Amino acid sequence: MKFRLGLALLLSMGAINLQASTVLYVQTFENPNGFVNDGGDVNIFRSVNQLYGNQPPGFTFAQTNTVETLLVGGSQAWGTGFLDPQGVAGRYALGMLSSYENDLLGLSFDLGPYRYLNFRLDFSSIDVDRWGGPFVPVTGEQPTFRFTLFDNPSGATGLGSGSILSTIDVTGTASPRNTFDWTNAVVGLDAAGSTNGKVTLRIDLLSGGYAAMDNFVIAASDRIGDVPVVPEPSAWISLVTGLAVAARFRTVRNRNRLS
Repeated sequence: MKFRLGLALLLSMGAINLQASTVLYVQTFENPNGFVNDGGDVNIFRSVNQLYGNQPPGFTFAQTNTVETLLVGGSQAWGTGFLDPQGVAGRYALGMLSSYENDLLGLSFDLGPYRYLNFRLDFSSIDVDRWGGPFVPVTGEQPTFRFTLFDNPSGATGLGSGSILSTIDVTGTASPRNTFDWTNAVVGLDAAGSTNGKVTLRIDLLSGGYAAMDNFVIAASDRIGDVPVVPEPSAWISLVTGLAVAARFRTVRNRNRLS
């Protein structure tokens, strides 16, 4: 079941502290701002930031090249639409190239006093039948993503240009060009060498031709791989009263770290 984007409204009020982790970002890509099917069930002419920036308010993406948004369950791609037999994607997912152009996506965060940026996502091989495609062999190809964490003391949005703090590669399964076969991954990136807790996460598809990503949950923690389960909407109200406490606790820890 997909996480609800409405949680971003709560996150905009302050990070949620759950199970000794602070949830920094949740994105299911289900509410693009002005999605247009440019052909083949692909929105290629609007950046990720145009479609998903300010979710929550103030949050921005950086990207190189296009990084498409895919319409799942349409009718144009491959004559069938993109098929999702596992029901993981919902209506939309992001797509990026590993070849032809080197698409990159960057997200910047303040981890505060925490050591790890932990990232849970779903990813899958998929392909487009136009816009220069296909890019995946008929027999399919395993997608490999690389997640790199950069020191970012200025806190500026970007793709990462400072010292590399840690890198992790994950590999999924080969699937037919029109069909998702999702792999769920949790990566723990060590930020111990950061200057002030501000970091940039770069996402790069290393191989596989073309692949999709969805259902981001990013958390700061002192435990590697610790990504809390984001509550369903019925639990959001009970969390609201805890947001001010969580934000105050995080502020105190930040002050203690700097003192």
